[in-house]
Amino acid sequence: MAEESDLEKTEPASPRRLEKAREEGQVPQSRELTAFLVMAAGAGGVWGLSGWFVRRGEDVMRMGLVLDRQDAFDPNAIGLSLVTLGGEALTTLLPLFILTVVAALLAPIFLTGGILFSPKVLTLKFDRLDPLKGVKRMFSWQSIAEMVKGILKAMLLGGIVFWVVLNERDNLFALLGQPLESALPAFGRMLLYAFIGFVAGLAVIALIDVPFQLWRYYAGLRMTREELRQEMKELEGDPQLKARIRSQQREIARRRMMSEVPKADVVVTNPTHFAVALKYDNTKMGAPMVVAKGMNLVAQKIRDIAGENSVPVIELPPLARALHRHVEVGAAIPATLYTAVAEVMAYIYQLNAFMAQGGATGLLPPAPPLAVALPEGLDPGAVE
Repeated sequence: MAEESDLEKTEPASPRRLEKAREEGQVPQSRELTAFLVMAAGAGGVWGLSGWFVRRGEDVMRMGLVLDRQDAFDPNAIGLSLVTLGGEALTTLLPLFILTVVAALLAPIFLTGGILFSPKVLTLKFDRLDPLKGVKRMFSWQSIAEMVKGILKAMLLGGIVFWVVLNERDNLFALLGQPLESALPAFGRMLLYAFIGFVAGLAVIALIDVPFQLWRYYAGLRMTREELRQEMKELEGDPQLKARIRSQQREIARRRMMSEVPKADVVVTNPTHFAVALKYDNTKMGAPMVVAKGMNLVAQKIRDIAGENSVPVIELPPLARALHRHVEVGAAIPATLYTAVAEVMAYIYQLNAFMAQGGATGLLPPAPPLAVALPEGLDPGAVE
């Protein structure tokens, strides 16, 4: 079959294809969303923990500027002091680190709907080391689009920072004449405002990039109609194979059913079109049970097996049709047929008693019932 082009992939990806893509680690990704969440978490952390940072910063700076006379003569004191100061600094920044890490983990969860771990991503693929393919990827339309997007992003973010600086230029120059105690907090607020403007720009970029990445992901997984048909065959199985399986299952069920005919008490026939084998054990069953039934050739086979195994055969067409229509193999007869079947079973008991006596000389065998009464509507062959 000729290779199909992407233009022929007009069908949305099936759930199975999406699941396979997830198993292989192919999920929608947006670096812009990750950058926005990380920067937003950083801005929120700096804003909310500013008092904590100031207090801890003062403590760390005070610890760094204080030196005992005894430590000045200890060669190991400076190293221990640096380790202590480093630990205090890390403790100070730890909440901010935790916020940014959580934000970085939330970005893919928003796009994929949950945490995904795919070992297949870690497997070594030598085709990625092919330099020709690498050069081709560098000059692909996707790379060009990413370059254009990067340029536009830099222009947008640079413009936001430039606007913030331009808007605060008078306050910046005014800081030169202020005392350090008031200038530092004011400068920190300006930096925070610039940072918030930067995050707002990232939010705009993420709002544009996320729908685009989702569209590109699902568009890349589109399928042709032939692929959908092939997948349906794989899921449901080849129709011809399924037909053969069903045929084999019917044959197995038929053989199992035929093996129950020799154990039946009586076979009721149409006489040619239908045959139903009944069995009743008053110690185990509440009502007679249909152990085999069939039409035409199957009915003939049931009659033959019954004749070979001395199972009585009675011709009662209405009852045979009613049993074949309303009772499944292995099921007990319904209450509406109790009376009709009871007449048949009474005859079988009389016949068995007669045969148990060896067919006494001078006695005639019991006569089979020529007809039984059926409730109206049970005989499918009845003519109004």
